[in-house]
Amino acid sequence: MYKFCFYVPSADAVKTAVFATGAGAIGDYRECCFESAGTGQFRALDGANPAIGLVGDLEHVDELKVELVCATAHILDAVRAMINAHPYEEPAYEVWPVLTLADLEETLG
Repeated sequence: MYKFCFYVPSADAVKTAVFATGAGAIGDYRECCFESAGTGQFRALDGANPAIGLVGDLEHVDELKVELVCATAHILDAVRAMINAHPYEEPAYEVWPVLTLADLEETLG
């Protein structure tokens, strides 16, 4: 199991693509995620093709942080789907392993 987090200015299209891979499933529930609003910051360098702003300018953008869980079998497809659906040239994201109750019981007894 993995926790998958990405940052996006508008989340619906990206979430749809990610959920289509099977990510965001928890038991008998599907398309589960948590969103929090914040401000992203970046400066596009020479050679970049920014979706928002201009090369060389420091940008501040209202963004959503989308967090969800993803089974190991789906994580690679979920990350690829996010990258393909994301409006940014270089989306920011994180993936890290998580332990479920079953994992903890197996490990700790």
